[in-house]
Amino acid sequence: MQPAATTPAAPDAHALPRADEQPAPPTREMVAILDYGSQYSRLIARRVRECRVYCELLPADTTLDELRQLGARGVILSGGPDSVYDPGARHVDQAILESDLPVLGICYGMQLLANQLGGRVEPHTGRREYGPAAIHVLPAGDDGEANTEALFAGLEPAAQDGLRVWMSHGDSVGELPPGFVPVARSESGALAAMSDGRGRIGIQFHPEVSHTAQGTAMLQNFLYTVCGCAPTWTPGAFIEEAVERIRAQVGEGRVLCGLSGGVDSAVAALLVHRAIGDRLTCVFVDTGCMRAGEPEQVVETFRTHLGIPLVAVNARDRFLARLRGVTDPEEKRRIIGEEFVRVFEAEEDRLRETAPFAFLAQGTLYPDVIESTSADASAAQKIKTHHNVGGLPEGMRFQLVEPLRYLFKDEVREVGAALGLPEEWVWRHPFPGPGLAIRVIGEVTPDRLDTLRAADSIVIEELRRAGLYRQIGQAFAVLTPLRSVGVMGDGRTYASMVAVRAVTTGDFMTADWARLPHELLGRIANRIVNEVPGVNRVVYDITSKPPATIEWE
Repeated sequence: MQPAATTPAAPDAHALPRADEQPAPPTREMVAILDYGSQYSRLIARRVRECRVYCELLPADTTLDELRQLGARGVILSGGPDSVYDPGARHVDQAILESDLPVLGICYGMQLLANQLGGRVEPHTGRREYGPAAIHVLPAGDDGEANTEALFAGLEPAAQDGLRVWMSHGDSVGELPPGFVPVARSESGALAAMSDGRGRIGIQFHPEVSHTAQGTAMLQNFLYTVCGCAPTWTPGAFIEEAVERIRAQVGEGRVLCGLSGGVDSAVAALLVHRAIGDRLTCVFVDTGCMRAGEPEQVVETFRTHLGIPLVAVNARDRFLARLRGVTDPEEKRRIIGEEFVRVFEAEEDRLRETAPFAFLAQGTLYPDVIESTSADASAAQKIKTHHNVGGLPEGMRFQLVEPLRYLFKDEVREVGAALGLPEEWVWRHPFPGPGLAIRVIGEVTPDRLDTLRAADSIVIEELRRAGLYRQIGQAFAVLTPLRSVGVMGDGRTYASMVAVRAVTTGDFMTADWARLPHELLGRIANRIVNEVPGVNRVVYDITSKPPATIEWE
């Protein structure tokens, strides 16, 4: 594995070089996904990664030159809400379509292929096609010869019912572009797949969703057969590459790493430590917004079990003073992100010996980048600012080291296990950098944090006792600003309401509410109202993501 650069790189090692720079040699095979605003764009990226092929979600206006610099072996055009014939509709760089790069157009992506290569797209006039549907692969010729289109190779239709897929479109291809042939049609007769036989393929359905029964096999056919990629995106390959990138970026410099108590920052710290050894110093900042027992656990794990230099800073009063009176969640994140950096800067002043710490490592993940819509993410609307992406202050003295910036949560766990992180850490539920501050809805005060800490501890304890902790992607309590009337000991109460949130998810880009047993929910509620002072009501959040996010703020 070659290093990403021969001299220290900019903080974002994935950023495209300027025109006057010699591009660094690609270090891996990759497939680019151009995002046209589909609700499924991020899911495409997850499915490609599950095929062990590296990919990145890029803006719709990415050019062929930029794809070449990234070393792209193929391109996937996502779906989207536009109609290709509308004014202002997003298009794809024509040079990409006319290049030798394989292209898979999905839904709107198929319509782009047709429209820009000389075909015709029109409003769909047949039977509406939203949701489950069946498609039939067409014979290759009039003699009934089997179609050998690579995308469908090896797939078995369900008896005579065809291939089960998921449709979601209002337009369809009415006239094929020159050189393309129909490959499959839906039961309504609409064109469901087309190909030019040289790597440009359009499909009207979504192979990335679980409702498309053999969608993963279709993506594998495109990635392995059409693009010629190998399934080499493994934890071991990533660790090797990440270590080289860190060494290239940091050089002989020293790095501070902020530990939040979650798996992301822990894995980032292990990677940096493997790359530069004792030139890394971890800093754990107790903001006062941590879970019960967490500060002690972080210190013990890193100092005793992993042997990584760690400085623990008690900054509770400092953070809570800054948060006093603040109720807006975006303002909370901004304050916490800024205050983290100021604490790190103060520690750097104290710790410097013969050389300063020029770098700050943190566990930023790909969903953080996408949701915060930074310059290198997709064109999607900003959902919320993550404290470690959009919440960092301008003019800070550190360069960022973010080795996990292009990983999803499940990939981080695989890497953590490969690095030897204790299993309890690898599988612990995610904990946001702002901590309990964004699970206390409204003003953050010491008393409200204590109430939430106690309720949250009960939720996790009961999940572990029921043997369900590993099956749940994330679970926690939320202290709402609502108060309600209750009865305790024959007396009237007017106390706080706690919400319990538990979700199942693989990638944290989408999530469904967990169907916890009623008996378990009953025990959790009963314990909270009996053991946590000031709480007399518990509710359970049954909202998926989307439309909600996992965290309440």
